[in-house]
Order: sequence, then structure tokens, then C-alpha cells
Amino acid sequence: MKVLITGSIAYDYIMTFPGYFKEHILPDQLEHISLSFLVDSMCRQRGGCATNIAYNLALLGERPTVMGTVGQDFGEYRDFLERCGVDTSLIVEIKDDFTASFFVSTDKAGNQIASFYTGAMRKARELSFKTLNPGEIRLAIISPNDPEAMKKYARECQELGIPYIYDPSQQIVRLKGKELIEGARGAHILILNDYEYGLFKSRTGLTGAQVEELVPTLIITCGENGSYIIEGGRRIDIPAVKPKRFVDPTGVGDAYRAGIIKGIIHNLPWEVAGRIASLAATYSLEETGPQSHHYTLEEFVRRYEDNFGPEPLVRKALLEGGEASAQLWSLPEANRQQPEARSEKRHLYTGRPRGDKQPLEAQGA
Repeated sequence: MKVLITGSIAYDYIMTFPGYFKEHILPDQLEHISLSFLVDSMCRQRGGCATNIAYNLALLGERPTVMGTVGQDFGEYRDFLERCGVDTSLIVEIKDDFTASFFVSTDKAGNQIASFYTGAMRKARELSFKTLNPGEIRLAIISPNDPEAMKKYARECQELGIPYIYDPSQQIVRLKGKELIEGARGAHILILNDYEYGLFKSRTGLTGAQVEELVPTLIITCGENGSYIIEGGRRIDIPAVKPKRFVDPTGVGDAYRAGIIKGIIHNLPWEVAGRIASLAATYSLEETGPQSHHYTLEEFVRRYEDNFGPEPLVRKALLEGGEASAQLWSLPEANRQQPEARSEKRHLYTGRPRGDKQPLEAQGA
């Protein structure tokens, strides 16, 4: 059974300008800006939400499958992912386009001028869960992508009974309040950072309590202040792991999500899954780029124990060949059927029915 990851697949082109942008901008010529900056360094990094999550899951010993669209320049990236243990069989190459790319120049003050080319990512809406065998998908995650693709994937997961994590992140601003509610309502988990959580509530008009009723599990990350998980009215606080060095926050949230998924598919308690996620995020923070860090499973477990103490469940899941649970957190197989045949939504963890509340409608959507 697969862990299926959807989301952006991209290259990041990062350039450094050895001066200050402000010195080259004329205040009285803002209507006619034409500037060119000679940069003294450039690097291309592998990025994209889906592939960042997949890379980190592979480090944690899994073989996730990525579904997405890329361009004619993806060959080396595909080879890298396969070497790392990521299944790229559902990544479709668009021959006449390029992989989504982010171009950013940073000056000495940390100011940035950036552009994002969506490229082949806009074709992600043409892919479909309906071409797959839903019984082979243990868990899916819908992370930032072409907005139309995100809406389609959420709808299809609901129709096919596929458990999924809803991770709208930076695409919150591109989705209407009603669309965000529809995407989250069918999810088993909604995950956001604290700023995105504020945006989500603003866009939907929902209160925090209403968001908690919308999904069985809500996960909010708070940077150096750790994260918290709310499930069944219970809040679980997860501490951040102190980094050995602070280098680059790019992709840290994706690494955290990989840790959460690792915990889910091994049926670990939320406290343990959250701590795995916290440590995975810190490893990413300590290197430049979202796919530059690495560790052995032995190193990961040792550092986990240094921060949180011995945990037999972590050792079993990562070191002792512990097999992923055949069923997601006791989710009855009977629930994996067409939605019209289901009369109630159930918790992913307990499998217990959730009493349906009054419909939540987006305000001003």
C-alpha cells in the first residue's frame, strides 16, 4: 500500500547580490523601473512541497510515491529521488514545458526580489486519483500545488474514501473560503503553521473551535515554539528540537509533515509522532536547502533519545523492521467505501463515529 504525496515539484534558483537593492532604486522613477543586478553566486536546489516531503519520508525509511507534473528538465531530479528511495512512477513529464521554478536574488540586507514560474505544475489538474486503485493508497497528502488540482484531489479522495491530510499552506490565499472548508471537511488531518492558521480562519470566517470541529485532527506548527496537535478536544504540545546550527528554514515544514506521516503509518501515539516530526524538521533547518540534510536511522533514533528519552516505539518503527500498520490508526476497512454508503465520519485514530455538527459555511467566500 502506498503513501501518496501530491504537491509542487520545483527547482529553486538562489542568487546572491553583493550590494543593496535600495541603492539602485530611484524614488522618482518608480513608474519606469528597469534594473539588472550582477550577482556573484547562484545555486540550483531541488525543492517543491511534494518532493521535499517525500525526500524526508525516504530518510525515515519509507518509500513514498509522488504524483505530480514536471518539465523536460526533470531527468536529473528524478534520478536523485529514485536513488533516495522515492517512487517517481506517477510523476508525469510535460515535454514542451519546464519544471516549476522559483528564482530569487537576495541582497546584503536580506531583501529579496523573486519570481515563480509555475511551468508544468499547471498540468497537475489533469492527473487523477481515479486512475489509481484506491485500495492500494494507505494515506495521501494534498500539499500546495496548482489550486485547481488541489480542489480536484480533495474531492476525489472524498469520493473514493481515501484518507488524506489537507495541507493548503501558501495556497490559502488562492483558494476561496468555501473551497478551503470543502477541502478540510473531508480530511482526517488539517495541518498549517500558526500564521497560515490565522489566514485560514480569516478566509473561511471560522473560529478556532469551529475549525477543530471541521476535522478529526488539527496540527499547528509554531516555529521555534514547537507545535501542537488537537484531537478529540485534547491538545498535545510538542516541543521544538534545538538545532545545532540555524542555517536555512526552507522546507522545514515539509520535513515536519514527513515525520507526522511516519508516525501515522506506524500507528504511533500523537506525542511520539509529533516528536519524530519535530526532530525531522530540525535536521532540515541545519543545512542549506530542503534536500541537503541526511542521517542514518540509527543517528535519528539516538538524537531522538537524547532529546526525549528512550522510546521503544520509535526504535521498533525505525530500527527493528517494524512494519507499517495495515490499517490507518484503527480506521475500519468498512469505512473505505463510497461516501454515499457512509452515514458518519470517523476519527482516523480511534475509528469512533464523530457526531456531525451543523454545517459550517464560509463567511464572505
